[in-house]
Amino acid sequence: MSATAPVRHLLGVEDLAPREIVQYLDTAEVFFEVSRRKVRKVPTLRGKTVINLFYEASTRTRTSFEIAGKRLSADVVNISVSTSSVTKGECLLDTVKNLEAMRPDVIVLRHPASGAPNFVTQHTRAGVVNAGDGTHEHPTQALLDAFTVRRAKGRIADLVITIAGDIAHSRVARSDAMLFTALGARVRLCAPRTLLPVGIERYGVEVHDDLPRAVEGADVVMMLRIQRERLTEALIPTTREYSRKFGLNARMLARAKPDAIVMHPGPMNRGVEIDPEVADGPRSVILDQVEAGVAVRMAVLYLLAGEAGQSPLS
Repeated sequence: MSATAPVRHLLGVEDLAPREIVQYLDTAEVFFEVSRRKVRKVPTLRGKTVINLFYEASTRTRTSFEIAGKRLSADVVNISVSTSSVTKGECLLDTVKNLEAMRPDVIVLRHPASGAPNFVTQHTRAGVVNAGDGTHEHPTQALLDAFTVRRAKGRIADLVITIAGDIAHSRVARSDAMLFTALGARVRLCAPRTLLPVGIERYGVEVHDDLPRAVEGADVVMMLRIQRERLTEALIPTTREYSRKFGLNARMLARAKPDAIVMHPGPMNRGVEIDPEVADGPRSVILDQVEAGVAVRMAVLYLLAGEAGQSPLS
């Protein structure tokens, strides 16, 4: 596969057609094999510059973007907002204008404001990747989740995928719901009523406030953490009560299909939304998701910054 028509930006799943989603997944398969080689590096993006600009804390996303860029031989620059001019009052516009003057090829942005990546595209010639914006979207997480499911199940179409937890504040839930339904899966979203956003049904999903019913017969069960940093009011009684009604333990998982897989985008609150026995159990593919993240983000960077007609491996 070659980048015959380079992608400009990756701002959200909502902008992607099913064929484009499949292109990302198929390209990631190539880079997944690269990541398992003894020498895990290709010259694909030699001479290109990738800037990771993160305004929020991150372990998996930021690290995997850094590793992805380096495995493609790009020059990768990580900007820590806590030690940048942002602490002196510099606004996003001025930060981007200054970065643009340095002529990067890709800017990977995580920002607490929904819509920030779209704003950045208006002020740079670089490709922009949304690495999570507010409670809006997290497209590369959705792609790596789909990649993980496809490798584990061999397909996505017709699977029953349950996503449970803090749906209201989860950009992952939104991106996953749109992506999985676009590829033909039956998606169930489950949360307490206080954590179910109004109008979520428009994504073509089933909505539940009862976890046992949502998990019944599922092929995939994905748990989400309570995002305390985004809660502006008391939306759950206590974490103990939440865990009792909405936590995934072995007994709850038994309601899913015998070969159901368990997922979590991280970070996990062990003992709250997921029991350690399940998180570390034989049906968990949580660490497979982490491994997939590098391959998927390699595919994203290649499709944004690769030269027309260029092979992924050269």
